[in-house]
Amino acid sequence: MGGRWRSDLDAVFARDPAARTRLEVLLTYPGVHALFLHRIAHALWRHRWRLSARSLAAFSRFWTGIEIHPGAQIGKGFFIDHGMGVVIGETAEIGDDCTLYHGVTLGGTSWTPGKRHPTLGRGVIVGAGAKVLGPVIIGDDARIGSNAVVVKSVPEGATVVGIPGRVISKGEHTDNFEAYGLTGQMPDPVARAVECMLEHMHRQDAEIAQLRDGLQHLQPQEGMMPVEEIVCAIEDDDDVPENKGTRAGNT
Repeated sequence: MGGRWRSDLDAVFARDPAARTRLEVLLTYPGVHALFLHRIAHALWRHRWRLSARSLAAFSRFWTGIEIHPGAQIGKGFFIDHGMGVVIGETAEIGDDCTLYHGVTLGGTSWTPGKRHPTLGRGVIVGAGAKVLGPVIIGDDARIGSNAVVVKSVPEGATVVGIPGRVISKGEHTDNFEAYGLTGQMPDPVARAVECMLEHMHRQDAEIAQLRDGLQHLQPQEGMMPVEEIVCAIEDDDDVPENKGTRAGNT
């Protein structure tokens, strides 16, 4: 147990540049307090001292603002940065060297007994406000972006963002610690899809213009129907002539 606690303290210095001394970390870091209390509560839970374990977990929640069910299994080198609002469910499993930020939820979505909460592999980083729901598996070294909602399993080394969570990269991050799970620019996959559609439309417009030019050379005696330019703009109410009627229902 002592070796595991030393590993937990070392994880703080490896991932938080604000940490200065071990005494400071022991006295002022709520994530460390919550983890130490959970280690004791989990031991009580395994020995079927369930009421004592739940009581200690409730005290930890009151003291730190972090709620960890005593049944949750947490590996060594675990770090909760800031920590306020973190919720970890009963059947959650967290591997070694994982990092969670404030507002993270590892929650369950089923009322049936058995495995209901996520399983995090080794080295997973979950950004602030992210929700990982259900008995999904998050692969080793995966990154969950802030405020993402993950309801499906994530492969090893992948980066997930958005609601619902979407994989935007696979294994492209470095071996260095990435705070909040940030990797590169982390583009929005929906915005990227819209950009691709617009680019495709511009290419089609260029091809249509080339076809029209070709038809004019082949049939110069026949006039071509003019192509009206579509202007995407919203008219102000002041620009509408007073004598022009408006659609029924507009006020």
